[in-house]
Amino acid sequence: MQPNPVFMQKAIDLATENVTSGAGGPFGAVVVRNGEVLATGVNCVTANNDPTAHAEVMAIRKACEILGTFQLTGCEVYTSCEPCPMCLAALYWSRCSAIYFGNSALDAADVGFDDSFLYHEVVKPHAQRSIPTSRMMPEEAIVTFNTWRDQTERVDY
Repeated sequence: MQPNPVFMQKAIDLATENVTSGAGGPFGAVVVRNGEVLATGVNCVTANNDPTAHAEVMAIRKACEILGTFQLTGCEVYTSCEPCPMCLAALYWSRCSAIYFGNSALDAADVGFDDSFLYHEVVKPHAQRSIPTSRMMPEEAIVTFNTWRDQTERVDY
C-alpha cells in the first residue's frame, strides 16, 4: 500500500476545522478502504464529555458500523497526529492494514497533549502506578473466562 497524500490532507483538514469551529481538539482521522473514504472522525472529547472520543476511535466506530463488523482488515487509517496509546491499541484491535500520521507525539506534547506518561505507566508494576491498581477476587473472576472458553457459539476476536 502506498500512502495517499489526499487522505492525509483530509485528516489534517478535519482536525483544523474541528479547532476553528470550536467543536474540539486538533485531531482528525480518515478510514480508507479500496481507495475510498469509508469513515472520518474528529476529536469529540470535550463535546461529548467522553475521554475516549479521540478522532481515531470515532472513525473506527463509524467504519465498523458501516461495514457491520468489528475489524477493519483491508482498511488504511490516516490520522493528523501520531496515535496516543489508547488509539494505537484500538487501531491494532481493529486489525487495520496500515496507519499513517502527520504530527508526531512530540509535536502534540509541544501544544499540551503529552501522552508520554501513559507509555511509562503501562509498563510499571501495578503497585507503582500513579492510580492505585490491584488485583481482586481472581478465583471468582476466572469463572467468566472459563465460561467463555467453554462457549461453543462465541465469536472470537
